[in-house]
Amino acid sequence: MPSDPVRVAADVAERLLASPPTLGPGRLVCVDGPAGSGKTTLADALARALPGATLVHCDELLQGWRGLPGLAATVEQLLIPLADGRESEWRRWDWAADGWAETHPVGPGGVLVLEGVGCWSPAIAHLVGVLVWVEAGSDLRLRRGIARDGEQMRAHWEQWRLDEDALFAELATREHADLVVDTEGSAQPAAGSSSL
Repeated sequence: MPSDPVRVAADVAERLLASPPTLGPGRLVCVDGPAGSGKTTLADALARALPGATLVHCDELLQGWRGLPGLAATVEQLLIPLADGRESEWRRWDWAADGWAETHPVGPGGVLVLEGVGCWSPAIAHLVGVLVWVEAGSDLRLRRGIARDGEQMRAHWEQWRLDEDALFAELATREHADLVVDTEGSAQPAAGSSSL
């Protein structure tokens, strides 16, 4: 039976709030994993479980379909001021216009939820309170993506899958996760982590 995102979000919120701040006076949780795995659903549930949390979908920080290699630096630029207790901001990529759009301020303190492929990297590991890895079978993920974006986007999805595979192999993101959530199965503490 698939994991219940509301229950998993409650577990993650409890764990995050029981730990000391890691992002200056605030807390940070990253919801990472391959496209189509269910990260957005879990991150939305997590934002509801943490009233007042700021949720940033990192696909809005990508410079288009080939922007994944630059995401880690963009995320780091967002987090450095927050770690120093200062206000920060991020700029949204407008996928329809194929260009950068408006900026969004993020204040220090509170909880920041980052969601998206590649939102975690070793450069920010020391700032992350909880890293959640969300996964599902490859065929299911592709079906979900094509259902959302349309058959005309299949070539983009196929290249994206190669790009994310290369990124995750390089960073070993899943191996660093505090919690692994299989949206076709269950949520399990990652190997070597304490249970939720």
